[in-house]
Amino acid sequence: MIIWLNGTFGAGKTTTSHEVVSRLPDSRLFDTEKVGEMLRHVLGVPEKDFQDFPPWRGLVVETARQVLDHVGGTLVVTQTVLVEAYWREIHDGLTRAGIPVHHFLLHTDRDTLVERIETDTKPESAGARQWRLDHLDDYERALPWLRREARVVDTTGVPPAEVAATVLRGVPSAEGLRG
Repeated sequence: MIIWLNGTFGAGKTTTSHEVVSRLPDSRLFDTEKVGEMLRHVLGVPEKDFQDFPPWRGLVVETARQVLDHVGGTLVVTQTVLVEAYWREIHDGLTRAGIPVHHFLLHTDRDTLVERIETDTKPESAGARQWRLDHLDDYERALPWLRREARVVDTTGVPPAEVAATVLRGVPSAEGLRG
């Protein structure tokens, strides 16, 4: 099974994913960014985003399938996907592989997102600050399809533990682990 945490930068995906993994036995994080980094090494720097490389989407599906075949359990993915066709390709590939996908959109208002992005003091975040801010319009344009395709979880002013509990309540096999 996959629990996919979607949403733009600053919505709380990373923090929530750690909470979910700490509560859900046999779960592990699957960082699909690493697939993108590998492709960047092989294919060069993409024009806009590594997700634009068709192999990224196929490799995410195949990597998830092989990891789950090897270890079982649940993969928790924190990946912003704002292009509906890309999400459809990934979701359909996982479904064909027999992997149940629980898709959540972690959402908060724009002012909160801007504040979270601008006050993120982690060293690895400093260089990405403007890129993240520049993608807020893309996120807002994607909201209509994201709301159709995912269960929306509002993270505005909600502690990560509560967000994780809400996510786990949305996963039938994890209902006893609400925390």
